[in-house]
Amino acid sequence: MSTVKQGHFSSKIGFIMAAAGSAVGVGNIWGFPTQAATHGGGAFLLVYLFLILVLGYPMLMAELMIGRHGQTNPADAMAKVANTPLSKKIGKTIGFISIITATLICTFYSILSGWFVSFAIAPIAEISGQTQASNWLMDFSLSRNLVFTLIFIAMVILVIRQGVQKGIERWSKRLMPMLLLILVAGVVYILTQPGAMKGLEVLLIPDFSRVFDADVLIGALGQTFFSLTIGTAAMMVYGAYLSQKENLAKLTAYVTLTDTSVAFLAALMVIPAMYVAQHNGVQIFAEDGSLLNSDTLVFTVLPALFDTIGGVTQYLLAIVFFILMTIAGLTSAISIVEVPTSYLVEKTNLSRDKATLLVGSLIAALSLVVVFNFDSLFGFMITLTTERAQPLIALGIAIYLGWVWNRNQLISAIGQQEGVQANSLFWKVWPWYVKYICPLLIIMIIVQLIS
Repeated sequence: MSTVKQGHFSSKIGFIMAAAGSAVGVGNIWGFPTQAATHGGGAFLLVYLFLILVLGYPMLMAELMIGRHGQTNPADAMAKVANTPLSKKIGKTIGFISIITATLICTFYSILSGWFVSFAIAPIAEISGQTQASNWLMDFSLSRNLVFTLIFIAMVILVIRQGVQKGIERWSKRLMPMLLLILVAGVVYILTQPGAMKGLEVLLIPDFSRVFDADVLIGALGQTFFSLTIGTAAMMVYGAYLSQKENLAKLTAYVTLTDTSVAFLAALMVIPAMYVAQHNGVQIFAEDGSLLNSDTLVFTVLPALFDTIGGVTQYLLAIVFFILMTIAGLTSAISIVEVPTSYLVEKTNLSRDKATLLVGSLIAALSLVVVFNFDSLFGFMITLTTERAQPLIALGIAIYLGWVWNRNQLISAIGQQEGVQANSLFWKVWPWYVKYICPLLIIMIIVQLIS
């Protein structure tokens, strides 16, 4: 059986920053506010928080537990918890599908994050008097998309090729505090602007009549998976880089709390910003009350808001905000690209440098196919991976941890953790919960998505 050759995280804080960086990404800062704004604000927030607790946290810990037990790539880690040749093959297939899913997610993720990079540079070009360049940076064009998709992929490769401690861990420790600092500063600024309080009410006061709306439930369920990167095997890979002695319940709680806090802070900034923009004369709602440009909220409403402020401040705010978005995209992309990279490093004689370049080249090629066929493939890739593959992979993980992994072996793995009593109430309930409740919830998600 293969074993991890890339090394381990050097500290708990290093793992927490890296894992939180994986979870905290475009899904939090772009996806969550957009979903909340589209699906009833406070009602969506309430459902999302509930699902993070009852599904996100236990499933995230399941991925980490399998990865940490296997100490190898997702395909072999899934096979390692099985006992029969057939179940090993099925487990390996589920793990391999998760690696493919992670690779496909990188296609639209790289394009989207490339936009953040170009939007961060555009105000600098404007200040420098390069109006034509600034327009190109902000216009939706084939050439702009090509250039900045490749730039973003190159940024990710530069981090990944340095390995676990010198690359992933070191950069996560730098980028995550910066992200949180910028986000908190953005919230403080926006909430002092006229019109912000109306947005705050929309976010914090739920309309309980909408809590059980199908679109709110489906949106929150999808956001739970996408936000915590469940079903992409990223957390399984990070789990493989953890010591067997680490207390996963605590580490998973820290990661989940950080991820949820960032999503909430992002909504606390973006949704009030919508109403500040409306107060300043920017149209954000159609005549029927629906949100205009909901899928491109941060690319339309926020730049329009910055324009209404005027002066140097508008450029500074735009630069800072889109640097924030770029950091969020980068921390998540690092973990997702690490999934196929770690597999290649283990399964071949390739060095990390060569494996990273090969994976980066493959992702770049696939991303460019999407760029050239944007209208037909961009939305398709998002649906295929986040709405179809991720829930199915999560279902496979839940079934394997609950039904396939030998109970005595699971209890042994739990008992190896420092300060943990395998017979405590939490560790008795959690395997049972993942075995029965999580598959049921995930099947309900899949049924709702298909219908």
